[in-house]
Amino acid sequence: MFDLLDLGLNLKALGIGWGTLLMFALLVGFLLTGAPLAMVTLFVALIFAVGWFGPGSVPLITSRVYSFVSSFVFVSVPMFVLMAAILDRSGIARDLFDAMKLIGGRLRGGVAVQTIFVAVILAAMSGIIGGEIVLLGLVALPQMLRLGYNRRLAIGVVCAGGSLGTMVPPSIVLIIYGLTANVSVGDLFTAAFLPGFMLAGLYIAYILLRSYLDPNAAPPTPVERVSLRDNLPLLRGLVLPFLVVFSVLGSIYGGIASVTEASAIGVAGVILSTILRREFSFGMLLDAALHTLATVGMIMWIGIGASALVGVYNLMGGIRFISQMITGISDEPMVIILFMMLILFILGMFLDWVGIALLTMPIFVPIILHLGYDPVWFGVLFAMNMQVSFLTPPFGPAAFYLKSVTPPDITLGEIFRSLAPFICLQVLAVGLLVLFPAIAIY
Repeated sequence: MFDLLDLGLNLKALGIGWGTLLMFALLVGFLLTGAPLAMVTLFVALIFAVGWFGPGSVPLITSRVYSFVSSFVFVSVPMFVLMAAILDRSGIARDLFDAMKLIGGRLRGGVAVQTIFVAVILAAMSGIIGGEIVLLGLVALPQMLRLGYNRRLAIGVVCAGGSLGTMVPPSIVLIIYGLTANVSVGDLFTAAFLPGFMLAGLYIAYILLRSYLDPNAAPPTPVERVSLRDNLPLLRGLVLPFLVVFSVLGSIYGGIASVTEASAIGVAGVILSTILRREFSFGMLLDAALHTLATVGMIMWIGIGASALVGVYNLMGGIRFISQMITGISDEPMVIILFMMLILFILGMFLDWVGIALLTMPIFVPIILHLGYDPVWFGVLFAMNMQVSFLTPPFGPAAFYLKSVTPPDITLGEIFRSLAPFICLQVLAVGLLVLFPAIAIY
């Protein structure tokens, strides 16, 4: 016990500046060993709790953990993950992709365009990113490659489109931000609606522009015309997904249900859809539930570790220290906003978005409020920035998700090179959102 108290005196004697540097060095050092982010943040939080305040401060960590996991809104996270897991194991996405021929069939680059439309609908059904990229990689990518699309265009469309779940409600990113920043998740969903569709529109504009300007980018428009009677069966693939989207988002925007209640409605809708399609089985449900348990467990452990670390650092006076550093950069509020975006962009290249949200938002949101900006707008801006992080190397998760289902001749390096134009479009969307906040807070 005496040694621990001595350690506490030594750590506290460092002061908040050197203490912050030591905390950052420990985080980076442990992460470079390959240890999980959740375990690293918990361990560093324990070191500084004991080392700064003494052994009596350990209950602080348990209180922070309880405050994180006891939020009622957090229940919606496993619900939306379960929706995505069931979709992944059903044929709904495949039929939805075939039905989108009604939109893209007469356009040059039409299959790529219909891939973006399918990505938007899947995002609106579950808000989960990894499963969506894998689904599109199995359904859309082989078809685009078979038809003669430019490989890099096809790869970029799948990764960028599959990442739209970051922005399009019901986004898990927005839910975690709302929990961290104490902002209404319903308001965040409303604010993200237009920016999400704006980003999808930028993707479609780029696809069409490149398809019509570059003859090698996409195959020519099919000459044969399909009769309306032949197209009617395709409409069946749209009915169930649209009903699920309408029940989830309609209940939220209509004030009928909270986000948590709407997530349960969504799960019921997806299960009912698989029953009507005669695809439901208890084996499929068990498999989806186990996948949900693993995914949500990962999110919760990262949240627990990050919450504990932020709680300890806050008691040390660290959040006030960092806030003063950031606000002291410039007297111009927009420069401070751009600096925070740069920090998020750099962190997004190396850390999971859950950890980024829980580590940075307790620092950034008070600064945003002090500067007089709307935290709902900043939440949408954060989600748009995390959209970029899903594609940027070296650890862009979208590339790794797609690589898991691509042919062996498509390398990880080729996937990352294919994402460059779409990263530029995402950065453009972030810039538009910064310059014109009314896009989100209309």
